[in-house]
Amino acid sequence: MIEFNNITKVYGKKTALSVDQLHINKRQCVGIVGNNGAGKTTMLSLILDLIKATTGIVRFKGAPVSVSDDWKNYIGSYLNEGFLIPFLTPFEYLEFVASLHGRNRSDLDSFLIDNASFYNDDIHSGKFIRQLSSGNKNKIGILAAILASPELIILDEPFANLDPGSQAWLKDKLRNLYNSGATMIISSHDLRHVTDICSRIIVLEEGKIVMDVITGSGTLNELESYFRR
Repeated sequence: MIEFNNITKVYGKKTALSVDQLHINKRQCVGIVGNNGAGKTTMLSLILDLIKATTGIVRFKGAPVSVSDDWKNYIGSYLNEGFLIPFLTPFEYLEFVASLHGRNRSDLDSFLIDNASFYNDDIHSGKFIRQLSSGNKNKIGILAAILASPELIILDEPFANLDPGSQAWLKDKLRNLYNSGATMIISSHDLRHVTDICSRIIVLEEGKIVMDVITGSGTLNELESYFRR
């Protein structure tokens, strides 16, 4: 589904990412972990064509992401609050995202009813997105990413700034989406969350893949030992 071929991303004298080959197959849930500066957000940004690779090609379903925009119809993503529109209310923003995917007001209302336990009254409070807390901004971005039941979901640190109840809800939601056939790529500093959700874990260090494993009963301990060294 997603393929990295001879990818590098260089800023000045620093190589932020260097991946010779990487394949992410359909219906995999992949966790991307690593310390700050390891290259996680760079990898996700390259998949979404938000930045250009210094060398190499990223392909989605065989087509370079930099050549066609068709893949955007199948992907839901949220990396940071830069994805949001601060002068809109949460409802206006979700209505806008719904319209991009051909969803109408009734579709959005049904979606919000189905996911009401994840958000609070801020969606209908009339507040602008810029007035929301970091956690509530994160919730709006996540809801926008999953609104259209996309084939591929990409989230960067989705558990950041969420209270424990919201984290538990999100874990269950992502599991359900994965079990329903979605492919997912989730970057997180929380090793327990990603090993609970993801079927495959990729560890980045200084822009390179140093571990790529199928999640098993011992994966969390393996990861904790790696980062403890």
